[in-house]
Amino acid sequence: MPALLLTAHDCVGHVHLIIGSNSIANARCAKSLEVGAKPIVIAPEDAEVYYALKDKIDAGHVERRTARFQDEDLTRWGRDEIDNIVDAVFVVLGGKESMGMFINHHCYQEPRLRIPVNVLDSPNLCTFSLPSTHSDGPLQIGITTSGKGCKLATRIRREIASLLPPNFGSAVELLGTIRRRIWEEDHRSHQALEDHTAVAENEEDDIPAQKPTFNQLISESDHAAAKTRRIRWLSQICEYWPLRRLASITDADIDRILQSYTTVVPSATSTSTPPLDISTLELRAQPQPRIILAGSGPGSPSLLTLATHRAILTATVILADKLVPSAILDLIPRRTPLHIARKFPGNAEAAQSELLTLGLEALQNGHTVLRLKQGDPYIYGRGSEEFAWFEERGYKPIVLPGITSALSAPLFAQVPATSRGVSDQVLICTGTGRKGKAPEPPVFNASITVVFLMALHRVGELVGSLVAPSLPSPRDEEKGGDDHVVVNGGGWPEDTPCVVVERASCSDQRVIRSTLQFVVQAVEAEGSRPPGLLVVGKACEVLKGRGGARWVVEEGFEGFEGLDDVVGLYGGGGEMREMVAERVRERGDI
Repeated sequence: MPALLLTAHDCVGHVHLIIGSNSIANARCAKSLEVGAKPIVIAPEDAEVYYALKDKIDAGHVERRTARFQDEDLTRWGRDEIDNIVDAVFVVLGGKESMGMFINHHCYQEPRLRIPVNVLDSPNLCTFSLPSTHSDGPLQIGITTSGKGCKLATRIRREIASLLPPNFGSAVELLGTIRRRIWEEDHRSHQALEDHTAVAENEEDDIPAQKPTFNQLISESDHAAAKTRRIRWLSQICEYWPLRRLASITDADIDRILQSYTTVVPSATSTSTPPLDISTLELRAQPQPRIILAGSGPGSPSLLTLATHRAILTATVILADKLVPSAILDLIPRRTPLHIARKFPGNAEAAQSELLTLGLEALQNGHTVLRLKQGDPYIYGRGSEEFAWFEERGYKPIVLPGITSALSAPLFAQVPATSRGVSDQVLICTGTGRKGKAPEPPVFNASITVVFLMALHRVGELVGSLVAPSLPSPRDEEKGGDDHVVVNGGGWPEDTPCVVVERASCSDQRVIRSTLQFVVQAVEAEGSRPPGLLVVGKACEVLKGRGGARWVVEEGFEGFEGLDDVVGLYGGGGEMREMVAERVRERGDI
């Protein structure tokens, strides 16, 4: 399928026909009204009308025709100046492809009409599509996936819009003002040149005195030079100025800069320094290939180590785990290639092999490769395996630690991993063994806190093995000993407190407090929000309990409230990250 031609239409006064009365019809009407068009809804009397659309109809903003669509509607309700032909048709009758085909045939395949038509969820029947649009005054940003993924287009639009300074449309309006004033100045300068020439040609010989400008040379080249200088300046600020600086431009800035470029004309021999000196870049030493294994911590960018943050800024290729949060990935400079592990059940080994191969290829091409992991690279992160794999191939990794969620997530949930008189041991376990097998559960110990990573997707099986009774082995029975070893369970009491912590340290952190008896029901009822972990032991109720409820859910994270404003490096925009990355690269440290 060839690429679509993206255009912006002036629809003021146009007539848009909307076939249907559902929520999508309401959205189409709202967009038509926004651009100054007149929406007309065609829906039979027995059709259910979306409540917001009904409000628009009752208020007189939208006209409704209570009837089923007829092909005559295409040439009945349009503008007089174009023979009553409507300007566009939107079909929002979801699932009724036959109606869409019928309307498409009459709208666009009829040679006399050629009316643009858009059919919901039928890209093959559409002659145009509406992009997901961000509007801010004169600024409009449209994203389309050509019908391949509307939700994705919406997300991309949100992501792009979030990178812009607030009210950036005002800056666009001011830049338009600058452009218009340049045109006006050009016109005045050109007119002055013509007037001066006309006066000189019409002066009489017997005029006794000459004007002060008599000997002033005004040439077309002066006018062209000033015009070129102004246009070059406008182009340069649009291209090179940071967006936040553009957003802060004022009318006074416009007056001052335009005046300077109006009165000063550069000489032919003058030189200017380009914004980016390419020769300086070429003189920089090329870095040696290296591989960095780094932990990204539990989730919040504020918990990154400085070394890992430098590695994110200076790496030329980044290979990230699937569960590294987007807030961490947002710190990656835009020009740095990023590959996220495509791990899913049944594909973990293949995805791991792919990452290793990509890393080796990048190293062989001279890149600095960052293998970015969730938490700490050596806590269930395959860090040691990757270290050995790269070292065997001649690239000894640099390993940077990360704050492991096994210890930080309980803290954010107000669970002390150890507490005097309650818990004197901490055990970190995995809920998923090699090749997806269930690991052997730990035996009950009243003074231990157990943290299970990668466990929530099989929490029912895990809890079942924990509360199952532990049986003595035959050898212990022969000896008559009282010691027990696990045969089919851990022997944990069902009333043992436990806490589920999901997306620890992120803004959407969630904590579920329960017991082994009800935690499976709680997770099933509340749903999953990976990544998450399970903490088991009496320490779970040292600082905060459930109040007798089967489970309690706590939403949100406020642990760094106020601190993120201080650490502006992590909350800064893309320009800040790019600037810091360049400075770090120039120093040559990690």
